[in-house]
Amino acid sequence: MALVSGFDLSVSFGDNTVFSGVSFSVGEKDKIGLIGVNGAGKTTLFRLFTKEYLPTDGTISIGKDTVIGYMEQHACAESDRTMYDELLTVYRDVIDAERELENIAKQIDRRAGDLSALTLRQQELQERIERHDGFTYRSRARSALLGLGFKEEDFSLPCALLSGGQRSKVSLAKLLLSGANLLLLDEPTNHLDMPSIDWLQDFISDFPGSIIVISHDRYFLDKVTNRTFSLENGKLFAADGNYSRYAALRAERIKAQERVYAGTMKEIQRIEGIMEQQRRFNRERNYKTIASKQKSVDRLKEGLEAPEQDADAIRFRFETALVSGNDVLIASDLSKAFGSAPLFENVDLYLRRGERVFLTGANGCGKSTLLKLLLGKLRRDSGKITLGVNVKIGYFDQTLAELSGSEKTVLDEVWDSFRKMKEVEVRRALAAFLFKGEDVFKNMHALSGGEKARVALLKLMLSGANFLVLDEPTNHLDIQSREALEDAFDTFDGTMLVVSHDRYFINRLATRVLRLRQDGIDSCPGNYDDFCNMFPATPTVKVQKAPPKENSYKIQKERDSLIRRTKGKIGRLEAQIDEIDRTIENLQRQINTPETAADYAQILSLTQALEDALHRQEALMEEWQSESETLETLLETEASS
Repeated sequence: MALVSGFDLSVSFGDNTVFSGVSFSVGEKDKIGLIGVNGAGKTTLFRLFTKEYLPTDGTISIGKDTVIGYMEQHACAESDRTMYDELLTVYRDVIDAERELENIAKQIDRRAGDLSALTLRQQELQERIERHDGFTYRSRARSALLGLGFKEEDFSLPCALLSGGQRSKVSLAKLLLSGANLLLLDEPTNHLDMPSIDWLQDFISDFPGSIIVISHDRYFLDKVTNRTFSLENGKLFAADGNYSRYAALRAERIKAQERVYAGTMKEIQRIEGIMEQQRRFNRERNYKTIASKQKSVDRLKEGLEAPEQDADAIRFRFETALVSGNDVLIASDLSKAFGSAPLFENVDLYLRRGERVFLTGANGCGKSTLLKLLLGKLRRDSGKITLGVNVKIGYFDQTLAELSGSEKTVLDEVWDSFRKMKEVEVRRALAAFLFKGEDVFKNMHALSGGEKARVALLKLMLSGANFLVLDEPTNHLDIQSREALEDAFDTFDGTMLVVSHDRYFINRLATRVLRLRQDGIDSCPGNYDDFCNMFPATPTVKVQKAPPKENSYKIQKERDSLIRRTKGKIGRLEAQIDEIDRTIENLQRQINTPETAADYAQILSLTQALEDALHRQEALMEEWQSESETLETLLETEASS
């Protein structure tokens, strides 16, 4: 059964058509990767799902049992709650039901109100709580935060004081616990470190519903998706399989299109050659042949489709201005602390020419700080750093702080750094980075994150550096731009030291992978997969599994629930006993009337009914006695615990 389906969807804003003719179906347990270049319309499609936008044409149908959860960015920024309390708002209905149960239990204890109505409402609330994981929701909330990298002491932090990355994690945790059966995730791995991404992968794999995820993280997509939707040139292409499978199928599709196109064009040229020859004969029957052949050409051209064209992509090469010595960087016994808190110590590094070394580690471990120590932008507490001969450093800062935030145009931003270049040369370079025509006159402060990253990469390329120090260079870039960057780095003959969470990127380029710890560095030759084999990750915390620390709480909640259910059952039994007592009294009254005494058949019938009622009364009293003893035992256990 389809959770959501779309047919011939189009969305336009004025004269700008985002996409058209889009059709798809999302089934149960689908894990779909939604990919496309920046601006292709991925987020627009999500907003059709949430009904924030309406399609210009076509229809979108959402199943009656479909519950959609959409990841909100920084939804808790203005909240005055703590992180943990903010997450518990997902279970507001359960918490409200618990409070009402407590009030009902007090009323029943005081025999206040209609006991039958109270016990019925009590049962309804208990069933609602059980349906919504009422006994484990606190454990699930806690393990979700732990799985996303928070510590117990973080739970009491006010949401207003959280960083952007922390808020994103809380928003993600709320969504994952929301009870939706279709999750829409827009770049969920942004701001997450590798352990948190591993946890998210495990959660998505175990999630019983469906998920559509917009992501440029190809390694992540390969791990979690079984279908791929790609928005390309205003059209949607669907393929079974993860990103790598989709990429292979797309390459095969384009090759097949090229073969068909080339064959059709060759046939058109052959027929047009015959037509030209017939024209030279200049006879009446030749013109009949020409007319017939023209119809064939028209039919071929009518069904002819040019092969798909990739969207404009970055085209560039990193070239070094000079060759460095064999020893590029030697660092020993580096340490850094902020106040009395040590960030890292005992860090040794040795980089040789041509190496592509990737630095990984949990968020906050000091990776960016270490790069700045090596570049001399921060003062180290201890240790020694030596650069090799003829080493020229090029630095990419993930915050893009090296760029101007002023009213400078894109053209001036680049040209001011390379004044020896002619304007036409700068504009040609900008065009290679997709700044064409009037785009070169855009103000820097008005650029998107992806556009700013392209400007920074262009300046890095023009620098001629032979030692590239890169801090998250693929952030803000779509998949196509990441692949172009990988191709450029793959032909680079200098040395690279890169901080990155992009595991696909690391696998493609790395010759060595490092992991920064508080007391030093782990090193592994090879790529990310080799590193994982050498240093297996600690199993991640599963949301579904309540941590041992919560066992006593869970036992108490289960005991309280059992006490409430037992009290409710006793109340219902007492109501039934009252009812059967009234039935027995009524039957005895009827048997003792003179009219009944004269009717033998009626006496037999009423006597049998009375006997059945007495048996029913006896069974209810035995059950009431048993439940009362159970309740007494439970209350004694609770009092002694």
